[in-house]
Amino acid sequence: MNVYTTDKIRNVVLLGHGGCGKTSLVEAMAYLSGITSRMGKISDGNTVSDFGKEEQKRQISISTSVVPVEWEGVKINILDTPGFFDFVGEVEEAVSAADAAIIVVSGKAGVEVGTEKAWEMCEKYKLPRFIFVTDMDVDNASFRQVVEDMTAAYGKKMAPFHLPIRENEKFVGYVNVITETGHRWQGKDVVDCEVPEYSKANLQLCKDTLMEAVAETSEEFMERYFGGETFSEAEIRAALRTNVIDGTIVPMTMGSSLLCQGIYTLLDDIVKYMPSPENKEMAGINLKTNEIFQANFDFAKAKSAYIFKTIVDPFIGKYSLVKVCSGVLKADDLIYNSDKDVEEKVSKLYVLQGSKPSEIKELHAGDIGAIAKLTGARTGDTLSTKAAIIKYGKAEISTPYTYMRYRAKNKGDIDKVAQSLQKMSHEDQTLKVVNDAENRQTLLYGMGDLHLDVIASRLLNEYKVEVELTQPKVAFRETIKKNSDVEYKYKKQSGGHGQYGHVKMRFSPLGDLEKPYEFSQEVVGGAVPKNFFPAVEKGLQESVLKGPLAAYPVVGVKAVLYDGSYHPVDSSEMAFKMATIQAFKKGFMDAHPVLLEPIASLKVTVPDAYTGDVMGDLNKRRGRVLGMNPVAGRQVIEADIPMTGLFGYCTDLRSMTGGRGTYSYEFARYEQAPSDVQEKEVAARAAKVAEGSDE
Repeated sequence: MNVYTTDKIRNVVLLGHGGCGKTSLVEAMAYLSGITSRMGKISDGNTVSDFGKEEQKRQISISTSVVPVEWEGVKINILDTPGFFDFVGEVEEAVSAADAAIIVVSGKAGVEVGTEKAWEMCEKYKLPRFIFVTDMDVDNASFRQVVEDMTAAYGKKMAPFHLPIRENEKFVGYVNVITETGHRWQGKDVVDCEVPEYSKANLQLCKDTLMEAVAETSEEFMERYFGGETFSEAEIRAALRTNVIDGTIVPMTMGSSLLCQGIYTLLDDIVKYMPSPENKEMAGINLKTNEIFQANFDFAKAKSAYIFKTIVDPFIGKYSLVKVCSGVLKADDLIYNSDKDVEEKVSKLYVLQGSKPSEIKELHAGDIGAIAKLTGARTGDTLSTKAAIIKYGKAEISTPYTYMRYRAKNKGDIDKVAQSLQKMSHEDQTLKVVNDAENRQTLLYGMGDLHLDVIASRLLNEYKVEVELTQPKVAFRETIKKNSDVEYKYKKQSGGHGQYGHVKMRFSPLGDLEKPYEFSQEVVGGAVPKNFFPAVEKGLQESVLKGPLAAYPVVGVKAVLYDGSYHPVDSSEMAFKMATIQAFKKGFMDAHPVLLEPIASLKVTVPDAYTGDVMGDLNKRRGRVLGMNPVAGRQVIEADIPMTGLFGYCTDLRSMTGGRGTYSYEFARYEQAPSDVQEKEVAARAAKVAEGSDE
């Protein structure tokens, strides 16, 4: 592939609902631009962007892929993103590297939740955008309906650039609103035709809207517009580019990816209207001078790049996908990673077309490429030089809240599973592995059930290790509510030395649930010698790790050793430790033991229409709604909820709200569990002991 300067680069991210046709659109663009000689199909698993085995098996996009195409002397870096919400981390990475977006909407399915989320993401990152309506070859596809729905949702900035021409229910051509001309497809060619009578009124309406937008770009244009003058096509296009870049106009166009219709004009429009990186601001910090470094994708400044994504594939190796923020990155450059304090030589530079790497000599500011085998480099790291050490802020990635317990099916694979998950977490920032030592379990966090299922499937198919995902144990605690007074005598006689330890102890609630226990002694007259006090405390230390009630850690117990006795020969530290352990079990069970459950502070953000359903569901989960706050046209419901009530919440919330609801939570405190929950946990513990399993 040729080397392109900053002004000849367009970085475009494809966004939209799952299954709306993003990957098929990339396929049509790749075919038209000459990357492929024939169009692949998702059903055949041979598309350029969905190259992962898991993607081919499930026929959905799971990770972001970069497909650069060359069109009219311009390089368009297309970032194809997944539409399913479980893979939102991939979308956020792609958006951080893009300068503009195409929101893909199916003409058949219309505006969906994924369309709304894509729009919100563009608003958040202030991305200029196009709306491209696919599936226009399908009988019941309606461009007009999508235009009406988008206008109703987002206002009059929606501007159709094309209108469909249909004959005998077939999509046969389009009307260009700017030039007011009709065009028909004949095989691969486009021929001019008359504008159909039924389109003329709509065409005039769309043209008037565009002319108003053009007039508003300058006072001179406004005067000419009100003076009844017409603008030349060049003036219209220049003004529209300004409107598109500042977001006051969102062009709407349409086509059929499968028939490769409307793709030619879309590629033309990307080149004509979408911004190159040269006009975009980009700032970091020069760590040597501690001053702000205005990179602004200026090729004349010190070289710097940002790693926006990492690919770790057992088959194609490790690639760090970079966006050059300033200067020109060349093969054989020495680059410095300030995050890891490592200087390395870039042996080769690549551009990736899906999974296919092509070598390139240099990448100019604003371009996207890949560097292979950078040791220690992670997504979010900044690459620069020792002479000018630059650091950029990391992209904001969603926090995973759905988790499952995982175990290696084959015990010999434990290390291999851990290594494989570590590699996968370099690639996927929304995957977290947490070792919950207290409950002796390892947890896998992801964005949803599908995400976790894909991780398990990838481990099996790509890394050849099998894991079992099960419901996690919730971190209950045990404590006491009353006082108890017990004694225990530990005696053993087995020839020679015996064992003798005798303790009298009081147990009471401590009041501080942060501490497991507090130990003190009130022994008078040496009934228990001082040298055995540490043994008594050791017995307590062991006892609080697994409580007598349901084998959960114990908190908030005050233990006082006030009396006992010893044998000058048979007493030992071991004997007093064992006596304490037994005394604790008895004393704990006599002091009205209770189970404490973890409570989380939950925030659920939903559109107004769903608040009733969500609050009803929270009540079923034993949640206590604390209040509601309106934020940006939505309601944020705040509630306290037991951690047990959060299992499966991600899936249920999505089905209740059609995918529009989001939530976050954090651990708040421990509270006494209701008696039915306690009975269930105690019974489960008893069943495990009966089975001989003490986990």
